[in-house]
Parts: sequence; structure tokens; C-alpha cells
Amino acid sequence: MSLRNTLLLCALWCALLLSGCAVQPATPGADGRPQDTSRVVVVTIRNTPGPSAARAGSTQRDYVPPASYSVSPVARADAKAIAVSHGLREISAWPIGLLGVHCLMFELPAQADRDAVLARLRSDPRVESAQPLNSFNVLTSPASTAVPSTSTVQPPSGSSTPAPASSNDPYRNLQRNLDTMDVTQAHQRSRGEGVRIAIIDTGIDGNHPDLAGRIATMKDFIDDERPATGEQRHGTAVAGVIAAVENNRLGIVGVAPASRLHGYRACWPEQTNGAGAVCNTFTLAKALAAAIEARVDIVNLSLTGPLDPLLTRLVDIGLKREMVFVGAVPPNSAGSAFPTSIGGVISVDAVRSGASPETALFAPGTDVLTLVPEGGYDFLSGSSLAAASVSGGIALLRARDRHLAAARAQQILAETTRTVTTSAGAAASIDLCSAVNAVLRQPRCD
Repeated sequence: MSLRNTLLLCALWCALLLSGCAVQPATPGADGRPQDTSRVVVVTIRNTPGPSAARAGSTQRDYVPPASYSVSPVARADAKAIAVSHGLREISAWPIGLLGVHCLMFELPAQADRDAVLARLRSDPRVESAQPLNSFNVLTSPASTAVPSTSTVQPPSGSSTPAPASSNDPYRNLQRNLDTMDVTQAHQRSRGEGVRIAIIDTGIDGNHPDLAGRIATMKDFIDDERPATGEQRHGTAVAGVIAAVENNRLGIVGVAPASRLHGYRACWPEQTNGAGAVCNTFTLAKALAAAIEARVDIVNLSLTGPLDPLLTRLVDIGLKREMVFVGAVPPNSAGSAFPTSIGGVISVDAVRSGASPETALFAPGTDVLTLVPEGGYDFLSGSSLAAASVSGGIALLRARDRHLAAARAQQILAETTRTVTTSAGAAASIDLCSAVNAVLRQPRCD
């Protein structure tokens, strides 16, 4: 047999051998956004980057440390070896400096049992942690047709509340959520000046005129392509509740209109639900780490999903740094959930009759007028909006006490809760005027 034929047969034999154990290609999707999460796991390995070389001519005195946390050669080698040992295919990777690990998303071989693979990974001494790639959903109900900023918005049925004399925002009289929380009175004492709030969500429409000057930074942790404006719907709605500009003769007023927003895009829309959006462990971990490293004051998480080990570790670091985390309570919640089951996270539900204030804080979450992309406004519902109100409310408190701890903020909001009337009967709601007064050691508001 000729040498040429021998080489061809060897190549064919190798191809057949590899085809039997090959990992199927990943479901198409953006970086960090695989569509079939049941075949994806998240693995962390210990990562200790070596010392960086000093600049030429520099001395020990003026040594400048590396600008970013990097992956060590040992961690890179371990990642490749782990993939080969367990038949995995790397989808994406990212070093988490806060935890001292290199984090990877791996796709499992076709027909592999995920639990069995995870068990083998956890017994591998090179693996620091291994878990499923969990999915998370935002908590806002589908909206009615968006109302452009140039149209006349009609108030909800039964609403006749006039706009406060201090406001020149044309839709302020439709914001019954602000009246329920006595926000106008609270604004006489605090508007959230200097408080930084991270919104980990779908991203924010930074061109909305009612957010002008409110957004400090925006980062994308899904892909490098600029998202379509409509994909930022949920994050824009949350941002509007928190920080819509006041007295600009346009639209609405935010709960904390002088706060500064940091938008972190970690979620993307669900095609089947215009108001819905989904995130995963990997994208949320990136956004959480960025918010913690930026040392923002408050992190708003208007989403829910299974309790997640990696995300819990990151939130715990933020809590130790005296950051406030606010999470939305899922409907018919039972069992553990992220982020509200993490000790220290402030849980928020929408105002509803018969709910116990001992389980969560309550804020308006029904027919809340807020922002939607492309300069629009719309009525939305859900605990996502209630959580946003509490994030804004805590900004009012922190503006008056920069060292206010999360536990103390929750205690003040719980102790100043007021009883309001809903269509279903009496219910509890936060009272932001009385809460601000409590921080200032003044009497409750009437």
C-alpha cells in the first residue's frame, strides 16, 4: 500500500473515531446566551495570576499593578484538561477577580446525563465548583399598547388624583403609585442625591428624554452588538420607576429623581412575551461582579429564578461591602429562589390585600405608569416595579444617611408601612415620607 493511501486510511479512521464521541455544536446564540441550558454547566477553577512585569525603568516604589484581573497559564491549562477529561466543549469563559476563580460555560456531550457529569466534575480536584446553568425571568406582566410621549394619556378607571402643585410633569397625576407611597412629601426632604443604583436587567434606553442626565454608565454582558431599542423594554421600565427626571415638563417623575443609574445588560427578551425577559447564571454573574466592583450603593434585581450557588457567593461579597440588594418576589412563591432567599437581600412584593408584612416589603405594582423605549410611556404591572420603587425609596434614605445599612433600611421601611385601600381591600405599602422622616428622626407623615 502506498504511503498516500496509508495516510488517507489513517485520516478516515481518526474521523470515524472522533465522530462517535464528538460534542454536538452549541445551539446558536450570543456569547453567554445558549438557548438550550439543559446541556450547559458552569464550572469554576482556582485562578491565581502571577505577578505582572514592571514597566521598563520602573522601581518597586512606583510599580503599577495590572489594570484587570487575568487568567493564569495554570488555569488555562486546567480548563483545557478538564474539557478533555469530561468530554466538554467550552462555550465562553471569564475570570472572576472577586472570587479568585476562572469561570467557564461548558456544553455537555450529546445524550450525556447532566447530573452525572456534574457529580464527576465536583469530584475532580482541579474543579473549584460545578453547577447547572440556571435561567431567570423578570417579573413584569405584559403591557397594553405603548403610549407615545406625544399622545394624551388617559388615566386608569377611577383615578381623579390631581398632579401636585410642585410638579410640571404632565403625567404625574397618573402616577398613583407615587401617591400611595407619599413620594411628593418625601421629595421635600430627599430626592436620592448622590446615590448610585445598579439596574441588572435588559439594559436601558439611554436616549429616553425622561432619563436625560440620570445614567452614569451602561455595560453589556450578553454580546458585543448593540441591542435593538425594543430589547431594553423591561430595564427601561424599571429605570423610569426609579429615576425619571422631575419637573422637565415631560412625562413622569421617578421615586429618586436625583439618583444616578448604572445599567448592566444581562437579560434578553422572550419572544413569546413582549414584557418578559430571561437571563442566566453566566450573564448575571458578570453583571453582579461589575456592580460590586463599581461599589454602587444599591443593586436592583427585578427578576427571579432558582437559588444559585455562584450568584449567591457574589451577592454575599456585595453585602459584606455594605451594598443594598433589592429583589422581586415571584408570584405564588414557594421554596428557595434567587435573589430573595439570600439572607440580607430585601424582598419586595406588589401591594395586595391579605399579604403579611413579615414576609416582605410591599410597594405598588399594578398599573404603574413608567417609561418604555423610544420616548414612550406605558402602564405595566408586577413585582419588578414594586422592587424598583423600594430601590428608589432606599436611595431617598441613603441620601440622608450615607452609612445606612441594608438591615436598618429594611427595618425603617417595615416600621413605617402604612395601610392603603385597594379594590380587593386593605393592604400594606411602604410610606416613603415617613421612612425619610425616621432617618431624620422626625415624626411620621400624616
